Amino acid sequence: MYVTDQDAALKFYVEQLGFELDTDVDLGNMRWLTVRLPTMTRRVLLQRIGDETATGSQETAAMLRELTERGTTSWMILETDDCQQVFKTLEQRDVEIIEEPTERPYGTDMAIRDPFGNQIRITQPPVTNR
Repeated sequence: MYVTDQDAALKFYVEQLGFELDTDVDLGNMRWLTVRLPTMTRRVLLQRIGDETATGSQETAAMLRELTERGTTSWMILETDDCQQVFKTLEQRDVEIIEEPTERPYGTDMAIRDPFGNQIRITQPPVTNR
């Protein structure tokens, strides 16, 4: 996920979404910062826009920042057993909800946005598909 402030991103993903810190290493030219949900082995890289290794130039970083803020660059899908409960919890934690839980052919689905513009979809598959 592209972010403009890694410390703010870490705080958001850990305190508001329930992720935990996985790796935080200063590589000199960039900070390798990953988080993961406690029940998962997959990690999410919180990549700072502007790090040369990620963007190549300041011009590219500016374009990437604009696209990220529009919600067009990075997004992820998370699965839950109770989309309505997740909605209530995230609402209480002041997470920006851009789509409330909605019944769809593939299950119940909702969407949130992180402070940088990245979209996160949270889906509860229908009971018959489990």
